[in-house]
Amino acid sequence: MRSIAARVVAVLGTLAAALCLSACTDRPAPAPDHHADQTTSADNHNADDVMFAQNMIPHHEQALELAAMVPTNTANADLFVVAKHITADQQPEIRLLTGWLQQWGEDVPGNGGHSGHGGMAIDGMVDPATMDKLKSLKGAEFDTLWVQSMIGHHQGAITMAEAEIAHGQSPDAISLAKLMVTEQRNDIATMNRLTGMTQ
Repeated sequence: MRSIAARVVAVLGTLAAALCLSACTDRPAPAPDHHADQTTSADNHNADDVMFAQNMIPHHEQALELAAMVPTNTANADLFVVAKHITADQQPEIRLLTGWLQQWGEDVPGNGGHSGHGGMAIDGMVDPATMDKLKSLKGAEFDTLWVQSMIGHHQGAITMAEAEIAHGQSPDAISLAKLMVTEQRNDIATMNRLTGMTQ
């Protein structure tokens, strides 16, 4: 599976460099070689962009928590690959989304939040009881519930990303949302193949 991180750098790096060149013509733009260097225009965003970032951060944080369970709760090598891929993609995306919110002067949600913008529930979040149950399971039982939970989690992310694509204003945030849709659909297809489940 291809990492979204490299694709984000390639797509958003170009956008960030162009923005810097247009706004700072008296000095060269820095090389966009890391997520931390990516920026978006502070004026070119709307409330939907803010909601997307504020909801996706805790959503990604829970995905990292789920991925961290895999090494201790199963010996399934295929799930190790999926979990590693999720971690590699979503850690840098959290930094990117956090940076945008800071640049926009908006609140950055705290770690482990389970409610979204305006107190509304976030699509696809795994409920606390299921999270606790996953921690207690091992082997095949863990694998089955983990995959079911992660597929629902990914479907929630796709729903949020599609809303951003339809209603957002920030070109960078929309580009990231499009990449998320592609990658998370690919993850779902992979997990379905691994478990013999059909979408």
